[in-house]
Amino acid sequence: MTRKFLDNVYDKTGATVGDLYDDWAATYEAEVAENGYVTPGRCAKALATYAKDKTAPILDFGCGTGLSGLALRAEGFLTLDGLDLSAEMLEQARNKNIYRNLAQVDATSPLPVKPGEYAAIAAIGVIGPGAAPLDLFDTLAKLLSGGALMVFSFNDHALEDPAYEARLNEYLDMGALRLLFREHGAHLPQRDIKSNVYVIEKP
Repeated sequence: MTRKFLDNVYDKTGATVGDLYDDWAATYEAEVAENGYVTPGRCAKALATYAKDKTAPILDFGCGTGLSGLALRAEGFLTLDGLDLSAEMLEQARNKNIYRNLAQVDATSPLPVKPGEYAAIAAIGVIGPGAAPLDLFDTLAKLLSGGALMVFSFNDHALEDPAYEARLNEYLDMGALRLLFREHGAHLPQRDIKSNVYVIEKP
């Protein structure tokens, strides 16, 4: 019987996350498809509503096996670079031939990205329990230059902790970021899990 990683992914933290996603890489897409995973498509559609130039480069952070990249390409985005912690997930993404560049990152090292390098950043299903810590939001926000966009999601497991939306609201309240879009909708329908999708802009 195939191991079901969704049964325990939300309990993982820190270094164990990378190992889990390496182990999950071969069956990840089949398992999330079985559960109706729709957040990548929702995020890509939301970003497409506000993006001014679909040829401009996008950073797909936490690209995993490339499901987010496929969703972005389906909405007409042409220039995608992907970063992920998991070498095995990146290998699955590489096989899709949709990314200009793919690279593995280390959770303890600075990201190999310069501020202003991308017109948009996608962090789809990336920040939350069982994935990247909330501090990643700060890291990605610092990479946005004026007019740049970020699309991201918090699933219901993240939204149970008020700290996630509180962090976003700190930036909004000080005028450092502008909220263009927020919608609560389906995430993994077969498990009755929903997510908020957001699009923010650096003024």
